[in-house]
Amino acid sequence: MANLIVQLHDYRLTTAQIIYHLPDHPALLQSYIWQEYDIAPKFPTLFRFLNFWTKEIEGKLHSVTVGSKEIITPSDPRFFDIELTVQ
Repeated sequence: MANLIVQLHDYRLTTAQIIYHLPDHPALLQSYIWQEYDIAPKFPTLFRFLNFWTKEIEGKLHSVTVGSKEIITPSDPRFFDIELTVQ
């Protein structure tokens, strides 16, 4: 139920692909996938996480790719070729 309330307050499911340098081998890159509900386009939760990353995690950030999708949207009408008779 909490997720529904969050979605009704304009939060969106946000996914970020974080590419970072391995601490022991800086020439190698590693990928990390982060996913959370966040508010587009400011992404305060993502930026909080990235600030934590730069302060607490040794792997230097290379790039971040962000995707966001509304979960609750107006439904698309669908028509089916069926007829039901209720008696």
